[in-house]
Amino acid sequence: MEDKLIVRGIEFKSRLWVGTGKYKDFEETAKAVEASGADVVTVAVRRVNITDRKSENLLDYIDPKKYKILPNTAGCYNVEDALRYSRLAREAGVSDMIKLEVIGDERTLFPDTIGLLKATEELAKEGFIVFPYTNDDPIMAKRLENAGAAAVMPLGAPIGSGLGIRNPFNIKIIIEAAKVPVLVDAGVGTASDAAIAMELGCDAVLINTAIADAKDPIAMAEAMKYAVLAGRLSFKAGRMGKKLYATASSPFDGMI
Repeated sequence: MEDKLIVRGIEFKSRLWVGTGKYKDFEETAKAVEASGADVVTVAVRRVNITDRKSENLLDYIDPKKYKILPNTAGCYNVEDALRYSRLAREAGVSDMIKLEVIGDERTLFPDTIGLLKATEELAKEGFIVFPYTNDDPIMAKRLENAGAAAVMPLGAPIGSGLGIRNPFNIKIIIEAAKVPVLVDAGVGTASDAAIAMELGCDAVLINTAIADAKDPIAMAEAMKYAVLAGRLSFKAGRMGKKLYATASSPFDGMI
């Protein structure tokens, strides 16, 4: 499908982006990424070795020449840590793109949106291409866009919950108001959730736990690939209107 996502002049072939956490080993990670068809792979700077090339490294399994590596600041609970790990990833030559997380609560992993806004503004000034993980608040999404975010990434549900898109109406409002791409990040549990996100008009979906925690991660990665494609095609096709009463699909003309 010739329907590529472009963010700040960067072309992405797939609208499914995938994470690399929670897999049993790097080999399974690589197989799942391959099956997903994704060309963007996000990696936690704090938790996965991507800066020391002398020891076993995720980038030995995920070829940076084939995939766009998107470092993320998962596990950062304050602005200072998020800024430091973002800069570390860029200084190590990984990427100018950053999936920005500033977590506000250890139990829910909901974002600290005030800290997120501060960090987005600072990193944007420093020339980063910022993808902030935020809640499903249309007001905050617009503020992040105004602060220089290259896209906004509202949660569908809490990280790792698998609850699906809990508030599709807010996601839809964010999409309608945004002048930057909108990517659902967090909460997707199965292929139908990914399709729903795309049918709402999201530009892409980022998925990790739903694939890594599946009984067969490789098969689920492939399922997510097709779900995102189907959801995007459905959105572009334009769904029929909803009606309270039945409408016959066959005409009455010519009946005997």
